[in-house]
Amino acid sequence: MSEHLEAERAAILQAALRHIPFDGWSTKTIDAAVHDAGFDPAMAQRAFPVGPVELADYLAADADRRMAAALEARNLEELPIRERIATAVRVRLELLAPNREALRRSLALRLKPGRTPHTMRGVFETVDAMWRAAGDTSTDFNFYTKRGLLAGVYGSTLLYWLDDASEGFVDTWRFLDRRIENIMQIQGVRGRLEKFRDRLPSLAQLRAGSPLDFARAARGASRPRASRRRR
Repeated sequence: MSEHLEAERAAILQAALRHIPFDGWSTKTIDAAVHDAGFDPAMAQRAFPVGPVELADYLAADADRRMAAALEARNLEELPIRERIATAVRVRLELLAPNREALRRSLALRLKPGRTPHTMRGVFETVDAMWRAAGDTSTDFNFYTKRGLLAGVYGSTLLYWLDDASEGFVDTWRFLDRRIENIMQIQGVRGRLEKFRDRLPSLAQLRAGSPLDFARAARGASRPRASRRRR
C-alpha cells in the first residue's frame, strides 16, 4: 500500500470516529467521513473496499502501532514482567479512551456470527505486539501459551473497561492487576509441573524397568528425600 493511500485511510478513520457514535460502523459513516476529509466519493471504495469491517480493523491496527511506539519510548526492560504486561494493556486502553464508544460498537460488529476467526486473529496480533514490546523472544510452545493467556487477560479487561465509570479508570487497573496475578499463579503451578516432569525417568528407562520402578521414581520426584537419621 502506498504512503499516499495510507495517509488517506488515516484521514478517513479520524473523520469516521466523529460519526460512529451516531451511525455506527456503516457505509453511511464511511461515506460521511470521506466527504468530511475532502475526498471524492469514489475514495470510499478505494480506501476500504471491504467496508465497515475493514475500517474497524484499521482502527485496531492503528492502536497497535501507536501502542508499540509508546511502549518503545519507555524502559520496559527495567520492570518486572508482570508490570511490563500491565503497562502494555493499560497504554493500549488509554490510547483508545477518546474513542471508547466507537470501540464498543466495533465489538458488536466483530462478534457477529461467522466473524469469530477473523476477530481472534486481530486479538492475537494485539497481544503479540504487547509481548514483543515486553521483550519476549520465545519461539517454542511458550510463544503460544503466553499469547493465549494474555488474550484472556486483555479481553476481560477490555470488557470491564468499556463499562467502567470510575475516575481515571482506577477500577479497571485494579481489575487488570488481579487478572495478571491469577496468570502469574498459573505460571507458577506450570513451572512446578515442568520440574516434576523433568525429574521423571525417560522413556528408555521406563521400557527397561517395571511399573513399580516408575511408581518409586514418581514418588521421589514429587517430594524431597527424607534425611537419614544417624544411629
